[in-house]
Amino acid sequence: MAAAARHYDTIVSPVITEKATMLLEQNKVVFRVSKDATKPQIAEAIENLFKVSVVKVNTLNVKGKTKRFRGRVGRRSDVKKAIVTLAEGQSIDITTGL
Repeated sequence: MAAAARHYDTIVSPVITEKATMLLEQNKVVFRVSKDATKPQIAEAIENLFKVSVVKVNTLNVKGKTKRFRGRVGRRSDVKKAIVTLAEGQSIDITTGL
């Protein structure tokens, strides 16, 4: 049970955008992950949660933008994303959820 909870803490949510759905054609899936997650931890979590084999993991840190709302200045949170490349012939249906 503790291992599964750790995997759910590593993977925050799937990213469903136009660019992310275009990457699905190349067997790549984009996830939001926790800021302290490493590439091996991300690969292990994806393999155990979705029962697929991961070929490669690329990560990127997205800095939060400064935005205005009703004249007040606010700041979006920093986010870490992971682009996970799956083995040939495997896929994840991210619309159904876990």
